[in-house]
Amino acid sequence: MSGHSTYKPGPGIGKWMDDRLPLARLMHDSFVSYPVPRNLNNFYTFGGILMIMLVSQIITGIVIAMHYVPDANLAFNSVQDLRRDVAYGNTLQSWHTVGASFFFVAVYIHIFRGLYYGSYKAPREVLWILGVVIYLLMMATAFMGYVLPWGQMSYWGAQVITSFFSAIPLVGETVREFLLGGYAVGNATLNRFFSLHYLLPFMIAGIVILHVWTLHVTGQTNPTGVEVKSKQDVIPFTPYATVKDALALVIFLAIMSYFVFFLPDYLGHADNYIPANPLVTPAHIVPEWYFLPFYAVLRAVDFNIGIPFTEIVLIDSKLGGVLAMFGAIAILFFVPWLDTSDVRSTNYRPLYKIFFWLFAINAVFLGYLGSRPAEGIWIPLTKASTFWYFAHFLVVMPALGLFEKPLPRPASIMDAVMAKADGAGASAPSAATSEPNTKG
Repeated sequence: MSGHSTYKPGPGIGKWMDDRLPLARLMHDSFVSYPVPRNLNNFYTFGGILMIMLVSQIITGIVIAMHYVPDANLAFNSVQDLRRDVAYGNTLQSWHTVGASFFFVAVYIHIFRGLYYGSYKAPREVLWILGVVIYLLMMATAFMGYVLPWGQMSYWGAQVITSFFSAIPLVGETVREFLLGGYAVGNATLNRFFSLHYLLPFMIAGIVILHVWTLHVTGQTNPTGVEVKSKQDVIPFTPYATVKDALALVIFLAIMSYFVFFLPDYLGHADNYIPANPLVTPAHIVPEWYFLPFYAVLRAVDFNIGIPFTEIVLIDSKLGGVLAMFGAIAILFFVPWLDTSDVRSTNYRPLYKIFFWLFAINAVFLGYLGSRPAEGIWIPLTKASTFWYFAHFLVVMPALGLFEKPLPRPASIMDAVMAKADGAGASAPSAATSEPNTKG
């Protein structure tokens, strides 16, 4: 996909450096001459947005760490002092906290785009798995960061989340004590979470490099799902993709800036502006919005699993909820093998397209259910929504691939582009193939 390098170093120091440390050549081949499919749409811009957001979060986090005090008696006030007494501290802290939410907005769009266009299919399984690893590390980093302000929701969120580990047989309580640094959430917990919150973004950056490297080896997918077959199918990354990515980034940051400057606390929780108090439990303990779908999955399992017609319990409700919650994330690792269809893009799978959008709506609905109290009508709705989440991966994806008849696919990316330009639409180009294509 990348082809032969077209970089030509300048005379003198340029050539001398290129022979010893070809960093300029690497940047040129990766972000200037790198060929990308010519039919990429705006949903493919979120990979670049995520890289910029990661850099933004690391930089603002480092500066905030200079003012933060990881002590149970001083942490809350150190955050308030940063907001009130440090020059531009309020903007800096708001940019970091709002940026975390928008980081997840971008990553969720990126994941759904990958699911829709089949970016997980061969030969890109490792690319997908690395992406899921990044997502897991993001979740861990965000959770630990949420604890650091040491407000009421931070403290009790740490109590609830770490208690999940105690449900694991044999080693659960030991793992929980190691995370907490003792038998209860306290100063040692805060120090551990601060250290990990500072470290994990750099681990994420390292895996992002592997993610991009893998992308450059396998090549980028495109809305048709057809592999690149000729030079006509691709264009240089710069200026075409960079201009599109830059425009999308400006729009994304403009929306984020509105929240930073006008609604900095809108995505947070009011209880987190009350200092942590172990003696007062909030009325409703809820995680940040980007964890709500998995929180709903956790609460959906409120029953014991045992041997029928006996009183023997194999998995109690607490362990069952924890397994379901982590299973909802772990199942993403197996998506490349759960989807049995040879067709990559959902654009050419009319039946699966319906189920995909049902899944997307259900995922958003799960997030809403996670914010509702566990009572009344919300309980059966949460169970039904959780069932559908797993059914999509374990039943719909494997089954539809066996009997669904896909629409004709274009013979090449260029054919799809020309057909669209002629007004015929990408799904019905003049040169199409109806036979199965394991690469398309």
